[in-house]
This record gives sequence, structure tokens and C-alpha cells, in this order.
Amino acid sequence: MNNSKTLFEKALKSSAFTNLDIDEIGDDHLYTGLETPMRADAHVLSDHQKKEQIAELFEQIMHVMGLDLSDDSLKGTPMRVAKMYIDEIFSGLNPVNKPKVALFDNKYEYGQMLVEKSITFYSNCEHHFVPIIGKAHVAYISSGKVIGLSKLNRIVQFFAKRPQVQERLTNQIGVELQSILETQDVAVIIDAKHLCVSSRGIKDDTSATVTSFYGGAFETPEKLAELHRYIYS
Repeated sequence: MNNSKTLFEKALKSSAFTNLDIDEIGDDHLYTGLETPMRADAHVLSDHQKKEQIAELFEQIMHVMGLDLSDDSLKGTPMRVAKMYIDEIFSGLNPVNKPKVALFDNKYEYGQMLVEKSITFYSNCEHHFVPIIGKAHVAYISSGKVIGLSKLNRIVQFFAKRPQVQERLTNQIGVELQSILETQDVAVIIDAKHLCVSSRGIKDDTSATVTSFYGGAFETPEKLAELHRYIYS
């Protein structure tokens, strides 16, 4: 997972991949590494400036599609979309929105796993910008420090609120929790429905995607079985 050679970099070295059509990359659900792909100047513009530019560009998209922007129902749509993108569904792209996490001593000496299950999240597929809707199950074993339960939810939401691929989302949550909690004993399981699968392309409305991140003690069969009992019983 931490190998600097990503799946994308390895694939590029093969002649088969260099001829692969860009559309197929999205449909085949490839992703390019742990970090969300961002330009170096991603945060030069203020949120206000970004919303103004997005509104202008989205107005052009609506115009190209033939929509009548003078209609009362549509005239405010470009700015509504811009505000939604920056303030809500893609707010996880801005590092200032990262949850502030305080650690506390594990004074009650709880040494077993803590599981926060069925955390509902909404994300968006980075290939087609349509929703990913799912639940995340997060677990850790304290190494001497604990965090508030709501912070687990907030960390999931922060990484979900950006254009995503489920594999990356799973790994980002796991690596972030390992760093915050100063332990390898972290597990993340995500079960999600992708509208890029159900509403377009293959149009399969019944399938779901499950991804996992297991670190430290959770790589042992015993702890893994215990975790699954807590989640699925």
C-alpha cells in the first residue's frame, strides 16, 4: 500500500496499457495511488473565487445542453451547484476542513478493539462525478490513546467528501487513523453502491462493492474473525 510505485505507474510500463482508451480507465475502475490527485496550486483561489468560477462554467454547461437559464427554476442553479461543490460534497478537498482531533489517555485501560460500525457516507466517483453511497465500519485497538467516537465519523466524512475511488477512500481512512492513534491496529471496511455502475454503463442496480484495510493485529485470523462477528452479527 505504501509502495511508491502505484498501480497506475506499473500499468503505464506495459504496452497494453499505453494504448488503453481513457474511457476504459474509468469504466475499469483503476485508481492512481493513495493521495487524491491534486495540482500544486489547488488552494491558491479562495472558496469564494472557486464558487464564482464554477458557477460561470456550469452556466455554460447548462447553456450548451440547451436549458433556458432565464427560467425562474434554473436561473439560480449554477451558483447552487457551485456552493454545493465547495461547501458540501467536495469540501474534503480543502485541508482546512480536516477534523481537529484531540487524543485522550486510555485511563479506563480498555485493551480490546473498539468498533464504530455502519457510518453512513456519501461520496462521488471521480470517473463520472456521480454518487457513491455506503457504510463504513472502523475499528482500532488503543496503544494508550483514544479519540472521541464522533471523530471517527468525521474522519470518514472528510475523506468521502471529494471525488473518490473506493479503494483509495478505504486506504486514506486507515492510514489517517494509524497516524492519529499512533498504532498499526486499525481496520476499515467499506460497503458501497456506485451509481456509475447502477445508473449508467452496465446499469446493474443490485451489486455493491466491499473494500477493506487491515493493519497490525487485524491481520491475524483471530482478530479478523472477531471484528467480522461484531459487524455482521
